[in-house]
Amino acid sequence: MELIVKQASGKDTGRKITLNNEIFGAEPNDHAIYLDVKQILANRRQGTHKSKQRNEISGTTKKLKRQKGTGGARAGSMKSPLFVGGGRVFGPEPRDYSFKLNKKVKRLARISALSHKAKSNNITILENLEMETIKTSAYIKLIAGLDLKDKKTLVVLPESNKNVYLSSRNLAGTKVVTASDLNTYDILNAQNLVLIEAALPVIEKTLAK
Repeated sequence: MELIVKQASGKDTGRKITLNNEIFGAEPNDHAIYLDVKQILANRRQGTHKSKQRNEISGTTKKLKRQKGTGGARAGSMKSPLFVGGGRVFGPEPRDYSFKLNKKVKRLARISALSHKAKSNNITILENLEMETIKTSAYIKLIAGLDLKDKKTLVVLPESNKNVYLSSRNLAGTKVVTASDLNTYDILNAQNLVLIEAALPVIEKTLAK
């Protein structure tokens, strides 16, 4: 698959680049995508939810009323789940939601996600992206020049760039990552991928067999 390489201003460079068919032209495996996204979101969960059971409630254990002769059931403690302020039965406990997923499945999921984007023509190749200063307006101008102003974008850099990252940090609907940190959820969560040309070899080295 060939794509036109664009300048940061949005103009065509007159060059085309051929994407690796093994990564951007594979047959997508939707189940692998599902498993990888499920793991990514599960690993982000804190799992700190907690409710108190009756043995953890602070309160008196004095009998509320006579235990017999009232015509009703006995009530031994205000800590009972039957009363307001009592403990909760089978309430949530802190737990770890993370689970293991094989590297081959995660690799297949990323390849599948990239292939989906390539097939739907939602990938833009940039020749280079450099920002001398931290300036959000310059980043907005960059996205607008690529006709991606109203779309969720994921910009993939070959290596960390502090100025680009900080210029985009306060903007909703856009995210900047390095090629080595690219994951399935970020790919699918964006409507359009903006790949810096130098990031392609890093992606190929990570995902190619």
